Amino acid sequence: MNPYTLRTSLLSTLRRVTTAAWLLAGVGASPLAWAEEAASASAVSSTRIDIHTVPEVRQPSSLPANWQRGAFMEVFVRAYQDSNGDGVGDLKGLTQRLDYLKDLGIKGIWLMPITTSADGDHGYATTDFRAIDPAYGTLDDFDELLRQAHARGMGVVMDYVINHSARQHAMFASALQGPTSPFYDWFVWEKEQPKGWDIWGKNPWTVTPHGSYFGTFGPHMPDFNFKNPAVLAYHQSSLRFWLNRGLDGYRLDAVPHLVENNAKDWNDQPESRALTGELTKLITAYPQRHVVCEATANPQLYAMPHICGSAFAFGLERNIVNAAKGDKKAIRAVADYFTTAPQTMATFVANHDMFAGARLWDQLRGNVVRYKLAAASYLLQSGTPFIYYGEEIGMAGVQGLEGDAPLRAPMSWTADQQGAGFTSGGKPFRPIAPNAARYNVAAHLADPQSLLSFYKSMLTLRNTLPSLASGSYDAPQVQGRVMAYRRTLGTETTLVVINYGTQPGRIALKTLPPRAVLAPAYPVAAKTTVANARGAAGLVVPAQSVRVYTLRAGA
Repeated sequence: MNPYTLRTSLLSTLRRVTTAAWLLAGVGASPLAWAEEAASASAVSSTRIDIHTVPEVRQPSSLPANWQRGAFMEVFVRAYQDSNGDGVGDLKGLTQRLDYLKDLGIKGIWLMPITTSADGDHGYATTDFRAIDPAYGTLDDFDELLRQAHARGMGVVMDYVINHSARQHAMFASALQGPTSPFYDWFVWEKEQPKGWDIWGKNPWTVTPHGSYFGTFGPHMPDFNFKNPAVLAYHQSSLRFWLNRGLDGYRLDAVPHLVENNAKDWNDQPESRALTGELTKLITAYPQRHVVCEATANPQLYAMPHICGSAFAFGLERNIVNAAKGDKKAIRAVADYFTTAPQTMATFVANHDMFAGARLWDQLRGNVVRYKLAAASYLLQSGTPFIYYGEEIGMAGVQGLEGDAPLRAPMSWTADQQGAGFTSGGKPFRPIAPNAARYNVAAHLADPQSLLSFYKSMLTLRNTLPSLASGSYDAPQVQGRVMAYRRTLGTETTLVVINYGTQPGRIALKTLPPRAVLAPAYPVAAKTTVANARGAAGLVVPAQSVRVYTLRAGA
């Protein structure tokens, strides 16, 4: 289908919305508020809606094999680096910081939404799935970011918000006019508002003069109707639009919510899994592309190759944080996780959503020793670690802000109290982290004992020992508050030992190769240990410390 222009009389339609209808909708807004918001939607609705079919044009990849098994950095572009002094981060700013990410040891970058959006902040209310938000730059800036990242051996994946659009999207502005709109059936509608629905304590249906529409995440983000083949075809073309430019993959947002069957069967339906599998197949048909899914209810299932291949390990992050605090039950849960979970899980300790926890600094109340234990726990274990920007320097959350905003402050590059090195202009779009004076990149680069130096050490291990990046997960054990496990790839075996306790701990290793030599890889000054003829060895591990050994055959 060719692109075309839709012109609507949305405001006149909205004048017919009655106060009673709004009370039925239960969205807490007045008819006047609806009309005011619709003014901007009316302007959008007269814009060109690009739904043309994008053919597959496979681009070869210059990235090394298994690049996606290295650590990723999750980047909120708005908060990372402002290149033009307007107080808002942008793609050019991120490109300027690629050398920092390479030096840290990052192999992949996850961009939170960079397409045009209605929210002017987090980006998950999309208004154009095939355009860069003007605040972030242009398609040329995007292409340059890809070129520069690839030149440094780093892949780039981006958020794709497939479940819903913004209410201000031109398609939905058209759909609001009723069944005569060509886009009405692109969204989920019922003539009468369905009863008995409750998603996270709210009614997902919103009443309009032309029926009730469905929004899993609220009336401002209406769900697409994936039972309409045209909707799937449109998103498949939009995915190809970015892949054809050289994008290295996607983080697929909220995929368990693609299809809701009824008020009881609305989460993680078989149809949603099948659709996710189709999308993954399309993406991975391009060479060296990577897919990771957000699937909170059943992440291990979505990590199966026929569905997504990788999914965020929701639940593990809380056990990692509690293990760092010395909780024995949590230590055991961390040790056992990869005995059943797919090795392709995406691990993390914090991200952009408050439901996953506050920033790690706040969860651990600024305890740097425990912070390092938490970092080692997921950077050395199986799975692909995702570091939330600023985590590597201990950025604290901004207090006094609502929702997820405390997690999304400008990156702390310097101790500057005005903009923390994030912007050279005036006021940044959001207050800087409250601990930026001490916990910033410039200060940490000068301190070999800093959090940043520790992250670099852990990532150096992961990047130089293939067994840590891609090896099996074997022989996990916990004694007291000491955890140990092995990672093996080919002839290389690495032993990781972490003591979460505040006292020195002992651990007896009993299934090593006879007379195996445990050569210290971290810290390199640690003592070499040799197993006996039965493959047993005992280690004394200092309090709250990390030990990594490579195993060599003994004489």
